[in-house]
Amino acid sequence: MMGELSEQEIINVLSSQVIGRLACSDGVHPYIVPVTYMFDGDFIYGQTSEGSKLNILRKNKHVCFEVDILMDMRNWQSVIVKGSFEELENEAAEIAKELLFKRIFPLQTSSTIHKFEHEVHDDPVEVEKSKNKFRYVMYRIKPEKITGRYEKQ
Repeated sequence: MMGELSEQEIINVLSSQVIGRLACSDGVHPYIVPVTYMFDGDFIYGQTSEGSKLNILRKNKHVCFEVDILMDMRNWQSVIVKGSFEELENEAAEIAKELLFKRIFPLQTSSTIHKFEHEVHDDPVEVEKSKNKFRYVMYRIKPEKITGRYEKQ
């Protein structure tokens, strides 16, 4: 049976996952990337660094965000959020960073996980290299329309 998720089921999917796909467009080509995120019930928060994705988002703030829970090919839930990108600064960025880190850090189990800006380094030289290499940007997505579908056998 296929169907639409209820509002509470949509919130449950968004709140229970930490990896989603962020889609944006430069007006010619779509661009989609997996991102770590956290959902607080109102906004989707994430962190990125300077690059293609951020350049596109700064030019076109309209985004689509997608999250799945897949048990098998006949048992899944999927949520799609259409919304707008907002780059955060100052206090808003600090609040977003705290929300995201509290959600993501307990789940880090691999050295391949993206290193967050405030990770502690013992070597001051490495700290300076890290600062010069990346400028991290906190952002949020303001949902404008959220839909969810499921299949359950």
